[in-house]
Amino acid sequence: MQIPAERLDQIAHRFAELEARMASGTLEGDAFVSASRDYAELEPVATIAAEVKSMRVEMAGLEEMLADPEMKAMAEEELAAIRDALPQKERALAVALLPRDSADAKPAMLEIRAGTGGDEAALFAGDLYRMYERFAAENGWRVEPVSMSASEVGGFKEIVANVTGTGVFAKLKFESGVHRVQRVPVTESGGRIHTSAATVAVLPEPDAVDVDIDPGDLKIDTYRASGAGGQHVNTTDSAIRITHEPSGLVVTCQDGRSQHKNREKAMQVLRARLYEQQRDAAQGAEAEARKAMVGSGDRSERIRTYNFPQGRVTDHRIGLTLHKLEEVLAGPGLNELVDALVAEDEGKRLAALAE
Repeated sequence: MQIPAERLDQIAHRFAELEARMASGTLEGDAFVSASRDYAELEPVATIAAEVKSMRVEMAGLEEMLADPEMKAMAEEELAAIRDALPQKERALAVALLPRDSADAKPAMLEIRAGTGGDEAALFAGDLYRMYERFAAENGWRVEPVSMSASEVGGFKEIVANVTGTGVFAKLKFESGVHRVQRVPVTESGGRIHTSAATVAVLPEPDAVDVDIDPGDLKIDTYRASGAGGQHVNTTDSAIRITHEPSGLVVTCQDGRSQHKNREKAMQVLRARLYEQQRDAAQGAEAEARKAMVGSGDRSERIRTYNFPQGRVTDHRIGLTLHKLEEVLAGPGLNELVDALVAEDEGKRLAALAE
């Protein structure tokens, strides 16, 4: 996808303006923050645009040199190298210019719930959570559990965690959906392979100003926590249930001993879910287009299968199978899947622009 020369000039002009403003020393407060953000976003785009422009100029010069018998051989060699490299650079620029999801730079709320499969599904939910913990560590992110319901056999019936770092939602958003596992459960004496599932939801975590919650819309109940938690469980009404009456959303948190901390965590989850509702409503006109993309976020969609007997992972959205099950579950191998999903999404959006 070739970017017009006029667009390259516009990018260079806009970047030069921002550089001059940043260097002027006259920006303060919100104006400085806004200019700094714009500069950081535009700098990588301007760098690629300058490289594309330079390569085009060089290619034109080499094409003129073909008419000179003494320079022809050298010009042909250098021209071949640029013709090979330029399309990749042009595509990189086109990708950089694609409209960005405003939530891509935000931290994320990761929710994992055991689905069909009973105890085995809970164990698999635990495996997925550990996979994302390790993946986060690989990317320099931080994972902090917000709420969890542990299973008696290990793993989780449900776990919600906050993931913070650079580019968290941009990568994790492709993980929403049904994850399926095929393996022989530890409780299976006959050696039969069982199929179980867990649901993953990744929600961008909003800033305080992104979601306005009227306290009058909230019904807050306290109750006595239950389940694993040591001697302090069932001794105080520390568990919190918050119902947002206009939307019908209900959030509970009972993990901490402090009612205040449980309420804070429950509100954190509620804000994320309300923000996702707002995003869905705002993007309603583009709903059909989003479904065609890789990251549709449909939580009922079976997106991936982890087959233990064959040691493989298959992502059904892009038809990619990796025979690296252990490496994927260990974290580093997940990068290959995520990168492929990002590339597929970019390719489909580029194709949609070209139509």
